Amino acid sequence: MRVLVVEDERRLALALQHGLTAEGFSVDIAHDGLSGFAKATNRTYDVVVLDIMLPGLNGYRVCSRLRACGSNVGILMLTAKDGEWDEAEALDTGADDYLSKPFSMVVLIARLRALARRIGSRAPQRTVLGDLIVDSAARTCSRGGVPVPLTPREFAVLDHLARRAGEAVSKRDILNEVWDSNPDSDPNTVEVHVSALRRKIDAPFGRAAVQTVRGAGYRLAADGG
Repeated sequence: MRVLVVEDERRLALALQHGLTAEGFSVDIAHDGLSGFAKATNRTYDVVVLDIMLPGLNGYRVCSRLRACGSNVGILMLTAKDGEWDEAEALDTGADDYLSKPFSMVVLIARLRALARRIGSRAPQRTVLGDLIVDSAARTCSRGGVPVPLTPREFAVLDHLARRAGEAVSKRDILNEVWDSNPDSDPNTVEVHVSALRRKIDAPFGRAAVQTVRGAGYRLAADGG
């Protein structure tokens, strides 16, 4: 997941970057509202973690400007402790969620993952990667115009990879998404389903779109030839 942290407290911003990076997130930082808005509009992010009190342009205005220009990025706003008015205004200006300071990294990560899942449901329902087509709405898959039958769980794994095409997606992330964060889920289950996908959508067509990223998980490549 690609995250932009817009926070003027440099120590906090750096701590967030280190903590989120350790969990497998790709993190950029901005220390003021203007540069945060510029980065959010010039680059692609899944979620923006946005503080309210920012120099140049406060968090409310950054949020409202992003929505005004049609941005669909997930926005989690950092509010003051017990700041009910802050929370209400954050949602009114277009934020998807908020978190009151101080907060734990565990809670922030859980909120970001939950928000990314919700935002993912707003993503395009049909993903085209070369000659591979994954239709989330119809729950169908085809390669080169040839329908590829998949089990419901195989399709769910493929759909999750397709929504994040080009990114390295960890086994734990796939488990959380496809197996509903069941603590008893075995990561080896992911390997079994990925192997099945390779046998069905790659091998018969001379492709290698489902790639292993050593130490990181799996990636669905746009060109698997």
